[in-house]
Amino acid sequence: VSNGSSLHDERITNLLLFGFLQNCSNYNFHRELEVLGRELPAPAYLEEDHDDELQTDGNRSSHFLDSEETDSESQEEIIQDIARQLAQIGDRMDHSIHPRLVNNLAIQFMNVNLSEEDRRKHLAATLEQVLQTYPKDMEKEKTMLMLAMVLAKKVADHTPSLLRDVFRTTVNFINQNLLTYVRNLVRNVRT
Repeated sequence: VSNGSSLHDERITNLLLFGFLQNCSNYNFHRELEVLGRELPAPAYLEEDHDDELQTDGNRSSHFLDSEETDSESQEEIIQDIARQLAQIGDRMDHSIHPRLVNNLAIQFMNVNLSEEDRRKHLAATLEQVLQTYPKDMEKEKTMLMLAMVLAKKVADHTPSLLRDVFRTTVNFINQNLLTYVRNLVRNVRT
């Protein structure tokens, strides 16, 4: 892949954005998020239902935790914790995004003739508009990550049927523009 991201990086970004959306307050796309959660290669404990069974040894059974993935369980828990914290910040940032920008972005995502690249460009352009009016009290990469995820949430909230498309585009945008920041965010929490 030209941007240097791998399947592992995409999985981290998927988990981060999914966890963010799952932990946001006041959203209208519960059903769509549940369906998306079943489609993503995410561990069972990140799914909202938590319908896995408790085993006699006190552990939760999960078909996701084979020998390879047991090693990444702690990383996935770290990503979920980061997502939870970012969702709290995102809830505070939510009202700073003008509804007109969200509406215009949703309209772009509804255009079935747009390529993934065009959607990513529209997301980036909207993000730039929001960044112009946003206070610069946070580092730029963190602000961009937060606002990209908040925009994804707001577009999906505006039109729940767009969740899958806006999720994919936002993951691609993050992997192309903020991958180093996301990697460092996860790595710095681990140490």
